[in-house]
Amino acid sequence: MFDFKGKVALVTGGSRGIGRAISVALAKGGATVVINYAGNEAAALETCGLVEAAGGKAEAKRFDVADSAACQQAIDETVKAHGGLHVLVNNAGIAIDGLLLRLKDDDLDRQLAVNLKSAFYLSRAAARPMMKQRTGSIVNLTSVVGEMGNGGQTAYAATKAGLIGFTKSFARELASRGVRANLVSPGFIDTDMTRDLPEDVRAKMLEAIPLGRLGSAEEVASAVAFLASDASSYVTGEVLRVNGGMYM
Repeated sequence: MFDFKGKVALVTGGSRGIGRAISVALAKGGATVVINYAGNEAAALETCGLVEAAGGKAEAKRFDVADSAACQQAIDETVKAHGGLHVLVNNAGIAIDGLLLRLKDDDLDRQLAVNLKSAFYLSRAAARPMMKQRTGSIVNLTSVVGEMGNGGQTAYAATKAGLIGFTKSFARELASRGVRANLVSPGFIDTDMTRDLPEDVRAKMLEAIPLGRLGSAEEVASAVAFLASDASSYVTGEVLRVNGGMYM
């Protein structure tokens, strides 16, 4: 557990899965967590309940992370309502798989917008209040696929690789103002999607992981919480891998 008392965090894609686990992890340290969601209000409200049960305060906020104006408005509203913004976690993402030769332009554009451009929009908007505070932590969720590639995921891999270059560059821009930017790079994580995979596919996945198992959303959340907290105050521009040794 890390100390987030008096801190305000915004987590995109926070209504379920890894985003939910991140929200709860921050709440355990006493954070006020603003939970972004795209459309599933019931899931977002359920996450709010889990955040409050963990000891934090919660607010569900619906907006499209691919919309620049909506991102700016969400940051402005968060700062106004809660008195500041100390942690931004860009977790929202989508994957539309398919071979490059069959990739539709719309599918490429959507992944670029949700996975990559959203981090630009929200980080840019969050930078101003964080620089004014002279403190803040931005944590972006990349992927092992963005580091090592994966057939059938050219667009997804490109967006996640782009996040790495973006974050390292932004970290250099923000450092003198006391604001840090880092990344967490999950490997294969036990989620609703991986649980539905056929047994032979899961077995092949496990063969590629030296630790011999899938990771949990909570393990990813612990890494995010560390980078968001003052415990990592001398860490910026780094990629923290949570992949069981799949890529080193």
